[in-house]
Amino acid sequence: MTSSTESVTRDWNGLTIPTAGTYLLDVAHKRVGFVARHMMVSKVRGEFADASATITIAEQPLDSSVSATIQAASINTAQADRDAHLRSPEFLDAEKFPTLEYRSTGVKSHEGNEFVLAGELTIKDVTRPVDLKVEFEGVGRSPFGQDIFGFSASAEIDREDFGLTWNVALESGGVLVGKKVKIEIEGEAIRQS
Repeated sequence: MTSSTESVTRDWNGLTIPTAGTYLLDVAHKRVGFVARHMMVSKVRGEFADASATITIAEQPLDSSVSATIQAASINTAQADRDAHLRSPEFLDAEKFPTLEYRSTGVKSHEGNEFVLAGELTIKDVTRPVDLKVEFEGVGRSPFGQDIFGFSASAEIDREDFGLTWNVALESGGVLVGKKVKIEIEGEAIRQS
C-alpha cells in the first residue's frame, strides 16, 4: 500500500489508471461467472466461488499481465445435482484437475477504456488461446486506505475445444448442453506493492 500523499494514479491516453505495481483480486468483490445454453431454449448461469488472480500493472501499461487460478470444485449453478455432474469426470474432473488456469500473453489492442487481452486458458489438461475483452472501470482509494481498481471481462469459448464433450441428443433436435460458453468476470483488485 502507498502512503496517503503518494499518487496512486496516472494519466495515460486519456484514462486515469493505476501506477505500476502488483494487485490481487479482491475475493469480496469479484464474480467469475459463465453462461451456457440448456436444451437449446434457455440459459444456465453459474460461477466459480473460489478464484484468485495477480495483476501486474507495468510502467508501460500495454506490458501489464495477469495470472488467475480458479478452483474447479467451487463451481456453483444453484443446483446441487448439476454442480456435482459438472465436477465429475464427464466435465471438469475436479478431483483429477483441481484448477483452471489463465495466463495472459499480451495486450492485443485497446480503444478508450476497452482492452483485448490475449492469453491461454487451461481446463483439465488442455490449453487453448483465449482473448478476454476487458473494460477498465476506474481507480481509487477505498475508505480503508487500499488502492484499488475495477474491471470487467468477457470471452466466449467452445467447451469441446477443452475436451468437455459430454452431451445428450434431444428428440426434438439439438442437444442438452450448448457448446458455446460465455465467460463473465467482474472484479476489484487491491494494490500489494
